[in-house]
Amino acid sequence: MKAVEVLGTKTNPEVTLNPAIPIPCPKKAEILIKVHAAAVTRDELTWEELWLRPVRIPGHDVSGEIAALGPDYKGDFKVGDEVYCMIHTFRGLGQAEYVIVEGEELAKKPKLLSHAQASALPIPLLTGWEAIFERAQVQKGWKVLVTGANGAVGVILVQMLSRVAGAEVIAVASPQNHEALKELGAHQVVDYNTPNWENSIKDVDVVIDTVGDPILAKTWKTVKSHGHVITVGPAPAAWEYGKGRPIEVDEFPNVKWLFFIVSPKRETLEKTAQLVDYGTIKPIDVELFSPDKAAQAHKSASVRGRKGKVVIEFVPEKN
Repeated sequence: MKAVEVLGTKTNPEVTLNPAIPIPCPKKAEILIKVHAAAVTRDELTWEELWLRPVRIPGHDVSGEIAALGPDYKGDFKVGDEVYCMIHTFRGLGQAEYVIVEGEELAKKPKLLSHAQASALPIPLLTGWEAIFERAQVQKGWKVLVTGANGAVGVILVQMLSRVAGAEVIAVASPQNHEALKELGAHQVVDYNTPNWENSIKDVDVVIDTVGDPILAKTWKTVKSHGHVITVGPAPAAWEYGKGRPIEVDEFPNVKWLFFIVSPKRETLEKTAQLVDYGTIKPIDVELFSPDKAAQAHKSASVRGRKGKVVIEFVPEKN
């Protein structure tokens, strides 16, 4: 099969297309997916998990159809089902014509979307749901600040907060994206280029940051006492895995803080697929690349502040 492969070193990765990777065979309760489309996540070429694998195939968000089931599989999926998946960060291997997944990593894809559109959604949907409903437990009427609101995770957060949680959303983004974010449900939009923009925002219940410092550091000023700052962006070292504590805690001792890495969850993928099919959540804009343009796809995905998601299409959609 064809698969995107990363050669070189972590500091100087080289993205290539390998046409001779063996097709994997599902064992035990594993599921083999024929990949129609695989999304590219910004910075995934720097992830430690990629460089620990004997064959370095990136990719965690895919959409396709079930090609085969392992001999011990007892679930309700069947061959031919159209599904979308988030493959766990420590496994990856999604940017290939076939990939092995586990039952908790997939759900029936949103019916109204193409495979390319569906492949862009698992990580953003799972991240948004976990941050809003499981971590912050956002309540109706709360005021929530979203940074990087024009990015793939950001646009899902804005919609999920305003249309599902019933929160008041303040979106931080570049000005060319402000009108679109208002249409998605943002109550207020802020230009992150404006000096001291954080001084104009008060009494936020929750910050959900997607970009990291220096924007993340500014958000502490906006949060009310006993509020919550959550980041899913590139976290400062002090935030990671309980190693330390943010220096901002000295000034804001009552503000809770959290960094988390999202994990696959079939139940959430099922619930959010329904939200997409109901029209509650609109899909993310996608930029399509063919597998032989994989290097260009990863280069495009690495641009910070870009809108939408880059997708490698292994099976072109029929018109």
